[in-house]
Amino acid sequence: MCHVIVTCRSMLWTLLSIMVAFTELIAFMSNDWLVGTTTGSTNNIGSYGSPDPYRPTLGLYGRCLQLSRGVQCGPYATHFGEIASGFWQATSIFLAVGILLLCTVAIMSIFTLCFQSIMKKSIFNVCGLLQGIAGLFLILGLMLYPAGWGSKKAQDYCGADASPYKVGLCSLGWAFYTAIGGTVLTFLCAIFSAQAEIATSSDKVQEEIEEGKSLICLL
Repeated sequence: MCHVIVTCRSMLWTLLSIMVAFTELIAFMSNDWLVGTTTGSTNNIGSYGSPDPYRPTLGLYGRCLQLSRGVQCGPYATHFGEIASGFWQATSIFLAVGILLLCTVAIMSIFTLCFQSIMKKSIFNVCGLLQGIAGLFLILGLMLYPAGWGSKKAQDYCGADASPYKVGLCSLGWAFYTAIGGTVLTFLCAIFSAQAEIATSSDKVQEEIEEGKSLICLL
């Protein structure tokens, strides 16, 4: 018999797990990892009528540029081998594996409302382990990413002074910081999964199961 068990801690862990997966996925797909130097043309007017020059952005495999017909975004690499740097290729692999694990956990977390164990092991502990492994992959990817700043593509955006771990004239975009924040939350989710497991296997939950309740909601 399926017992739907909802507690504050398990529900919070489920929501955080889903949010972390989407956060990392959005950051990975974004073109705003590096913000380049300003272009000569202006596309917007800033405060007090001063021109606000457009700054192109560069992602792991995509970019945004200002052309005569406006800002155009899209992939600069048509296949994996065209990614600007070998370090960025490694970053893409590590992030992709980490995100795949996080998405798997996000799907599994929904089923924890009804199933609390898998092959006689706590599904929360399994998910927490997967989140910890995903966090390690994300860390490796983010550590390798700055090593690719010396690539020809990055120098086109950031100037000739750009080199590994030196961003040159560029600044870091929101996607990079979002990926870091998502990585921190990934480890928090891995730790919090233990609390979710404790909440759903408490004595109070067992008492309500013994009473024959199929829907159990506890604060």
